[in-house]
Order: sequence, then structure tokens, then C-alpha cells
Amino acid sequence: MKMEDIAKMANVSKAAVSLALNGKPGISQDTRERILRIAKDAGYAAKVKPSAPGKQAKTLLFLAFTNSGIVLEDYYQQPFFRELIQHTEERARSKGYSMLFSSVDMESFEQEIKLIAEENAASAVILLGTNLSREQISLIAGKMPNLVVLDTMYETLPLPFVEINNTMGAYQAASYLHGLGHRDIGYVASSVRIHNFEARKRGFSQALQELGTDLPEPSLFTVAPTVLTAQDSFKTQLSAYKQAKGSYPTALFCENDYIAISVIKTLAELGLGVPEDISVIGFDNIRESIVVTPELTTIHVEKELLARTAVDLLTDSVQENPFSGIKTLIDTSFKERLSCAPIAVRVEGEEPNESLG
Repeated sequence: MKMEDIAKMANVSKAAVSLALNGKPGISQDTRERILRIAKDAGYAAKVKPSAPGKQAKTLLFLAFTNSGIVLEDYYQQPFFRELIQHTEERARSKGYSMLFSSVDMESFEQEIKLIAEENAASAVILLGTNLSREQISLIAGKMPNLVVLDTMYETLPLPFVEINNTMGAYQAASYLHGLGHRDIGYVASSVRIHNFEARKRGFSQALQELGTDLPEPSLFTVAPTVLTAQDSFKTQLSAYKQAKGSYPTALFCENDYIAISVIKTLAELGLGVPEDISVIGFDNIRESIVVTPELTTIHVEKELLARTAVDLLTDSVQENPFSGIKTLIDTSFKERLSCAPIAVRVEGEEPNESLG
């Protein structure tokens, strides 16, 4: 029997089972006894750790809602989130806290929120907000008030947020490409829209407008955001673009590195060279960005600083006084590698590969 099975039988979350089996506070005594009884019947007795009466364990809860937006069921294996979680856990440990992880399928959002709130009434929570709406975050905060929201921001909610400066990062990307001489620039957007992507689109468009260039509708492409392989739909969109404009874009900005890697692989299948024919730039600077060929020029996100800031906000509030809304933007930096080149490097009169017809 797995921990998930015990959770279903006890009608609690996996996080509650973990608390009970490890003798940690955060759930009621009735819930603890029910879980331990089921665990004992399932042969978990040897694994159950007795609780230490009177000793308050120092734990933080990392809460994510999966199967919605770009946060998949195995989100902890997705490169960006994997790094973010690693840094979060390391920072919590350095401050004397252990980190518990709980993920909830979005299909059972309201039911699971109620259960988790009951089991973790006094818990300090880092909420992964990447794929959550303003209304969803507000509902969660109403039931779990001691939290920090990580990787998104809604300015009108009186809650603490720690977010990437997405607008700045995309602004940097557009300015860089323009500085290389590119004017026919395409924007490769995620087919799944989240707050971060919308902010990146605003920043990119703002930079181009200030530089006297616009981002016309035909220059907007849409792809799946979590696919690392070539995408046929992107080939089709490129074909339509070339038929309408007579040539391909000279550069493409991608809303994240996953998209950029998929774009590079798609272009390679079409016989288009990067950066010889088309320059490509990503966003996030995940570890995989240096594995792809050519190494990816990208916007570096300070994932360690994001994690450290969120943990510090939360632990400081636990140790001192509860805080209200503190909103923190973490600036990005530019990581120049090999996937972009000045427009002038092309031989005059040379056309990109015609394989799209």
C-alpha cells in the first residue's frame, strides 16, 4: 500500500499522512490516530515515528496545484520548478526548518483546499502561484492566512508575493535583438496563458514600441509550453508566415526555455540554422539551456534568490510578527550564448533555407 492509498482511505491529503507518519504537528489528534491506525493495518507500523509531546517541530509547507497551466502532475521534475524547489528546501534547512510538499490536482481544488487547510491550520505555507488565478489565490489565502505566494503577483491582493520581474526580462530580450540589427522579429508564445507570460509579452512589446518597431499579429506564433521536441504546428505557422511575408523572421523570442529548445529542434528539422538563419532567445536559464545546440541565449531568472526571499519572508513572520502584503520583484539578467547573432553576419543576398516551400 502506498501513501496515496492511505490518504484516500483516511480521506486526507498526502501531506497529512506524511505529518502523521513522521510524528509532526499540523493535524488534529483524531486525524493523526485515524491515519496511524490505517498505516498500522497496512504494515506501516515500523515506519511510524512517535510524536514528541510539547516539542514544536519547525516545518514549512510547499503547496502546488497541478494539471493546470504549465504545472504538470510531475511538476517537481520540470526543470524550472525542480531548481526552484531545490533552492527552497536548501534555504529552509539552513534556517532550521524542514520542508513538506503537497500537490493537489486542480480538478479537486475546493475539496482539497478544505482538507489541507484543516490539516495545516497553523502551518506556514509557500504557495506556488505560477498557474493560479487571482480568485484562486484569494480563496486559498482565506483558509490558510500564513502564506507567501511564489512565482506570480496580483497587485490588488493584500498578500505577500515573490515574483520574477517578467516585464524587465522580456524588455531586455527585445532590446538585445534590436541591438543586433533584427527588425523582423517573431514572438513565440505559450498556448497556455499565465500571469508571467502576459507580463513578458507586455515587456517585449514595450521595448519594441520605444525602439520604433511594432509586433504585428502575423509575427505572433503559438506553441505548447512544455514540449522539448519539434512541433508540427509551429512548422505550419512558419510556412504561413513565409507565404505572407516572403521570408522568415530573422529572430524569435520564446516565452520560456522549453519553448526555445522546441523551436531550435523544429528549425533544425526544416534545415534552418540557428543563429545563421534565425536567432533564438529564451527565458528562465534552466540547466538544459546549455545542453541544446547551439547553447541558448536566454534571460537568467534568479531562482535561488526567489526561493531565499520567499522562505525568509515566511520564517521571519513565524518568528516575529505576522506581515501583510509585501510584494517583491526579483530582477532578471541577460545570459548571452550562441543562439543569437547580428543580422549583419548574413551574406548579402543570401536567403534562408527554402525547405518550407
